Amino acid sequence: MSSGKLAAVIGWPVAQSLSPLLHSYWLRTHGLDAAYVALPVAPENFGRSVAALPLMGFVGANVTVPHKQAAFALASTVDDDARATGAVNTLVFHDGTINGMNTDVRGFAASLADSLGEGACSVGPVAVLGAGGAARAILLALQQGGAPEIRLVNRTAARAEALAKSHGWSARVSLVKWGDWRKAFSDAALVVNTTSLGMIGRPPLELSLDSLPSQAAVADIVYNPLETALLRQARSRGHRTMNGLGMLMHQARPAFAAWFGVMPEVTEGLRAELVKVLSRA
Repeated sequence: MSSGKLAAVIGWPVAQSLSPLLHSYWLRTHGLDAAYVALPVAPENFGRSVAALPLMGFVGANVTVPHKQAAFALASTVDDDARATGAVNTLVFHDGTINGMNTDVRGFAASLADSLGEGACSVGPVAVLGAGGAARAILLALQQGGAPEIRLVNRTAARAEALAKSHGWSARVSLVKWGDWRKAFSDAALVVNTTSLGMIGRPPLELSLDSLPSQAAVADIVYNPLETALLRQARSRGHRTMNGLGMLMHQARPAFAAWFGVMPEVTEGLRAELVKVLSRA
């Protein structure tokens, strides 16, 4: 079923990725004769590197920053979520074709349901911080999850406006100026940080949650550290919180299944392995 198969994560840089640990855990769990490695590939070499992978026995690859839009451009076919976001995070090589998938959308939705409950984004307005590549997947997941209103808050207004106009969102998307936290958070049910602010090695995300209703939840797609300053502030105010580790695990499931023929599970054992590594780091 998967004898001798190879898969990889491609990024620039990529040494920080937890994907090799995650997929190797599942390979051991299911007793599969396969391997998953990290490949640092500079942007100018991305197309040639991907073309060479099937020749070396690779069945597919995950794609991370900064290659997701380049992966979309070179894929022979793409799934609906990839088409809607313009980004691919999973490549599947089959019979000379390169099939592109975006599993971030499903990954975020599954993590949200696990951590905060079904319908967590449908009970009121959602404030989304950031308008980069990750925000595209988050906005689509929120739309599919029934968010009645999305407030897009970004430091560069033009980028937020371009993202809001790039898709026919069924949920109403409004733009809120960065720093106008009262307008962004007043009567909101959920806040989602899609930026890298607060990640190890990056500046903190500085904002005030004073206008956020006490019953609202706060999610951060950052998982290193597991508790960002944003989540710490939210927890101190009594808000329910969600870090980015669940999204990482859930987005990996359909990729693993496409390459190795087995749909793995997100378990407490897997989470503990990842938390242990993050704690050491």
